[in-house]
Amino acid sequence: MVKVRLSRGGSKKRPFYHIVATNSRSSRDGKYIERLGFYNPDATGQDEDIKIDQERLTYWESVGAQVSDRVQNIIKLNKLSREERDSQRQVKLANKKSKRDELKLKQREAAEEEAPAEEAKAETEAEPEAAEEEAPAEEAKAETEAEPEAAEEDSS
Repeated sequence: MVKVRLSRGGSKKRPFYHIVATNSRSSRDGKYIERLGFYNPDATGQDEDIKIDQERLTYWESVGAQVSDRVQNIIKLNKLSREERDSQRQVKLANKKSKRDELKLKQREAAEEEAPAEEAKAETEAEPEAAEEEAPAEEAKAETEAEPEAAEEDSS
């Protein structure tokens, strides 16, 4: 089966994708039948970020090639202007950032709620032990006070 999908190029941490028609059994970056275009996610300024040969893409779809989800998204983006794509990207990044900040805030609140609960638990556990320690000390003090009185009675 023929698929239209992305093939990764570029260097480490600087991706560049070719849109290719390839056999579904071939590896991601391996042999392909035809290159249909490219997608450069890091394009800035006047650099071209998406280029697709629509004629060849429609040909491959007409002969039964399956288009991957990611390539379908890129085709939709290609129909928008560059400014609209950039604004969509900024909105997505802002949403991700706000969700991340919200999650961090919830984690902090949960940690703050657990900390007083743990402290209170530690104090309640420590109080009975302290009371037990004080009780033998008081008994020992009472015994030592009683012993001299008993010794005085014996000597009289």
